[in-house]
Amino acid sequence: MSRIDNFNLFGELSDLPDVVHCETIEVRSALHDWELTPHRHGRLHQFLMLHRGAARGRFDDAEVDLSDNTVVNVPTGCVHSYSFEPGTEGWVVTVASEVLDEWLAEGEGLRPVLSNPAQVPGNLDIRDTICAIFDEYETRDFGRAHVLRARIALLAGLVARAIAANAPAALSSDTTLQRRFEALVEAHFTEHLAVSDYADRLAVTPTHLSRVMRQATGRPASGVVTDRIIREARRNLAYSNLSVSEVAYALGYQDPSHFSRVFSRATGLSPRAFRQQIEARG
Repeated sequence: MSRIDNFNLFGELSDLPDVVHCETIEVRSALHDWELTPHRHGRLHQFLMLHRGAARGRFDDAEVDLSDNTVVNVPTGCVHSYSFEPGTEGWVVTVASEVLDEWLAEGEGLRPVLSNPAQVPGNLDIRDTICAIFDEYETRDFGRAHVLRARIALLAGLVARAIAANAPAALSSDTTLQRRFEALVEAHFTEHLAVSDYADRLAVTPTHLSRVMRQATGRPASGVVTDRIIREARRNLAYSNLSVSEVAYALGYQDPSHFSRVFSRATGLSPRAFRQQIEARG
């Protein structure tokens, strides 16, 4: 592929027509010979629970084995793919990002936990909540949308709790300033704005912005911007056949050699060596 495929549901470009979409793993996977090639969702968040079977999953540049009762959190923008063992069973709940955002209140800590891909052991509470969402999804009863939103909120909380229990380091503070800054970075990271430019737009000083981000993430504001650029670079190097120079230009660099130095400094590998390492994994 020349660029990373950006779908709503896998293989579909139309908007999600409902507050949530529910389907079993086997329904869509069987249509594609149990192989879902690398893609990402620009405006959707997915929760997958593998009930019975096995799969090899790839999330950005990390590969993991999925087995019975594994729950997968796939945030908006994460490049992912699956190779399922034929006959694998499970459920996929796809939520419009705007719907999920309504329930991720500032300061509660769920947002930073759910903003990264994760795979954790499932439990009865998560499975029962997913089944309840599927049941409600099939009805047209009065109050359906409200009930679905409430159950989605419950699912998000249970998955975030499971992630935090398995990886306490995932917990971090979630401030309004942090959220606003991260949203600006997401919208403008290819423009290579200075921290002072972001601070001006947020009506704070660069020093205050970096202090807040360091407390929340362990990284200064400049590091957060660099991390976002590097994450996109890794995705493009792993999942597209764009040349290193084309990746550099797509990320807003005028000089590909400058991009290579930034990437090497951040990852310890040149862009070409990183791509070769990915290709060697198969």
